[in-house]
Amino acid sequence: MRRKSFDVLVSVGGLLLTLVLVAAGALLVWGYTFTNNTVHNQLSAQQIYFPTKAELAQAKPAAPGTFSEITPQMVPYLEPYAGQLLTTGAQAHVYADNFIGGHLQQIGGGKTYSQLSSAAMALPKGSAAYTSAEATVQTMFQGTTLRGMLLNAYGFWQMGQIALIAAIVSFALALVTLVLSGLGLWHYRRVPADEEIPRFAPAPQGLAPSAS
Repeated sequence: MRRKSFDVLVSVGGLLLTLVLVAAGALLVWGYTFTNNTVHNQLSAQQIYFPTKAELAQAKPAAPGTFSEITPQMVPYLEPYAGQLLTTGAQAHVYADNFIGGHLQQIGGGKTYSQLSSAAMALPKGSAAYTSAEATVQTMFQGTTLRGMLLNAYGFWQMGQIALIAAIVSFALALVTLVLSGLGLWHYRRVPADEEIPRFAPAPQGLAPSAS
């Protein structure tokens, strides 16, 4: 094969690959923008605010059987977002796991909604114990539902972040293939028209050992 033909084939293939990578990057950017905007709009509509710095300063441990709105364990996670409106997946993750999750731990005593519900159903209907247990179950249900919704928003947002990283990688590879294709076309213009791609002859095989 002539060297010019080879350069053209490789360069055109590189240009086609560049177009594919650019298209893929554009679609990934669109995916990132869609997920980011959707999460932002949905979370903003809920008007959920992180505790202020003044509220965080009043954090106190929850004694067994009591409830504390903000415990010292929550402060390191909530402090970076103090007083902010919850609008991003990263914020939703912190709020769900380190704020609501802490409340659920206190209210349920370490038990899940399902465990508390089963225990409440075993109590005599209409008794004071049943009424109290049902109130706890309802609170756990509401908190668990909100936490699940926020974690779903976080997961959706995280997919958008991955799409953004993939888009950057795709555009970077497109730039590399474009440069390589340009070099191939540059070489095409400089190589002689009759130059052939050298063929490598097979390595000579050793002599067979003589019979003794």
